[in-house]
Amino acid sequence: MADIGKKSGIVAAAMVPHAPQFLSRPSTEDLDQVERVHQCLHSIGDFFRSKNPDVIVVITNDHGDEFVTHCVPPFCVHVADQAEGMHKHRGKWSLHGKLGYALVPEMMDLGIDLAFTLKARLQTAFTIPFDFMGFERETPMLAIFVNSYVPPQPSAERCFAFGKALDRALANLGVRAALVASGGLSHYPGTKLYPNPDVTTDKGIFERMCEGDLQHLAGLSTRHMDKTGNVELRSVQILAGAIGDRIPIISQFEPSWHHTYASMAWDIEAPNPLVDDYEYNYPPLPGDRVDFAHAIFTLRSNPKQAAEFIRDPQGWLNDFDLTEEERQALLNFDAESIRDKFRIHALLTAGADFQMKIQREKMSNEG
Repeated sequence: MADIGKKSGIVAAAMVPHAPQFLSRPSTEDLDQVERVHQCLHSIGDFFRSKNPDVIVVITNDHGDEFVTHCVPPFCVHVADQAEGMHKHRGKWSLHGKLGYALVPEMMDLGIDLAFTLKARLQTAFTIPFDFMGFERETPMLAIFVNSYVPPQPSAERCFAFGKALDRALANLGVRAALVASGGLSHYPGTKLYPNPDVTTDKGIFERMCEGDLQHLAGLSTRHMDKTGNVELRSVQILAGAIGDRIPIISQFEPSWHHTYASMAWDIEAPNPLVDDYEYNYPPLPGDRVDFAHAIFTLRSNPKQAAEFIRDPQGWLNDFDLTEEERQALLNFDAESIRDKFRIHALLTAGADFQMKIQREKMSNEG
């Protein structure tokens, strides 16, 4: 587990595809494209290894092999130490079962009831990305299923909540984790729409994610995801809930005749200027300029006080505890300068400026 003082929780994350054709490689496929996807995922794996995580968490969906008739939980974690792989990945795959068990009560404490399994097989939706990223089957993964195909599925909002809780739970457990969201973008397995992925919708989603806008995924309705073939976005919504808005360090968009393969990776420990350095048009009021802001609020909201300030600005300012710089700014009142230099809310500066114009006009008419 993580050393004391070392960042825990999710420290790296990736969105990856898991198409079965990556293994079977039939003649219908563009094998050069498959190889490009393979190389991209291997680069993401190299990045993950550079982060030295304690565990690789893989979140993906069942495809009708386990959770479809007898029990269909919204979210389920594998708690065995091994699981049987499927198809060309048959045989045992190592799991981090002890961590899976520990995660269940942690998630409960955070308002998420996480089911668990000891017997579910590990589908290629887990093992293809793991293999393509360069991890051996002896490397334990933490495997989490999300119900994407069998109604009623968890909503986008619920998936975001799950992701937020997952990051916090792993941090509480002192675990440094790399998160893989396996699935999508659009495809329609088993339906007549299979040869027609919604590449237009996928491109819009991909471009917004490349800009760092992951929050928009929370607004996708269950109906919209079904219509556009993006039911598997639920694993990505979990990732988005866990890491928030940020720009990826790796991205790849590869539409095929049946899937839109989309891959991205994020470094959660790197600076996040998209969020941290964003300057709001309506910033929070500065805690070190309380009287300054209150003076401007008074000018905005009290016509009599605004008139008094115009008549005797020096005397009026004596009622406020102001720095010399703040005092001079009010004496030379320039709404835009006060707004931009001192980061005073625009509704205060514009309102005070408007109120004083009204009072000056009133005085001029009276006199």
